[in-house]
Amino acid sequence: MLAKQIELDVVKYLSAKLIKQKFFTSVCVAIFFMLFSVPTEATQSKFSQNDEIIISRVEKYLNELITLKSRFLQATSKGNYAEGTFYLSRPGKMRIEYDPPVKFLIVADGNWLIYNDLELNHITHLPINMSPASVLVEEKISLLSDKFTVTKVDQSSGVISVNIVPVDDDIGTLILIFADKPLELKKWIVIDAQGIKTSVSLLSSQRDIAIDPKLFKIKLKENFNPLGEK
Repeated sequence: MLAKQIELDVVKYLSAKLIKQKFFTSVCVAIFFMLFSVPTEATQSKFSQNDEIIISRVEKYLNELITLKSRFLQATSKGNYAEGTFYLSRPGKMRIEYDPPVKFLIVADGNWLIYNDLELNHITHLPINMSPASVLVEEKISLLSDKFTVTKVDQSSGVISVNIVPVDDDIGTLILIFADKPLELKKWIVIDAQGIKTSVSLLSSQRDIAIDPKLFKIKLKENFNPLGEK
């Protein structure tokens, strides 16, 4: 089922391959700011014994994940598509590198989530913990800690999904989707307050490989403002 879903995403993307650059630009801008939108209030669900086993398996998988590199397909519920390469180096570091014609780069450098508009040479910084994706770069991931709220756990047809909302800030919902047996991260979905979904499907992932640390570094200007803008 998961493979078919990803295949459908790819087919839809290929059919939209000739879309103009300004269309992709609007996609990336929307995705970045979607990470910081306000969702509806979430409450911790009561879990069955099987749910708790699944959560424990997911935590173990993520905590044992050192690095990850993967091609990705990004799609929104509005029909927008883009692709690129995703890098993860735990703890703290992540890079979302879009293919041309998209001229945007998103990097987590261990402290900041950095949005780089390469065309305008403009960079925006926000604390990394202000993104739902911060769960992926935590040094010690505990989904049932006081940092996160797990609102739903599902297991069916060889697919596991876990819905996660950070506790401290209303900054969106993250759904992690895994293939089961063996457990492997295949996709995540971010949902904003308006119900717009952005999915990132991982294609041909490589884990625990050497990744150049320079990929997670962006030179800061002297007038960098730690409150957000530079």
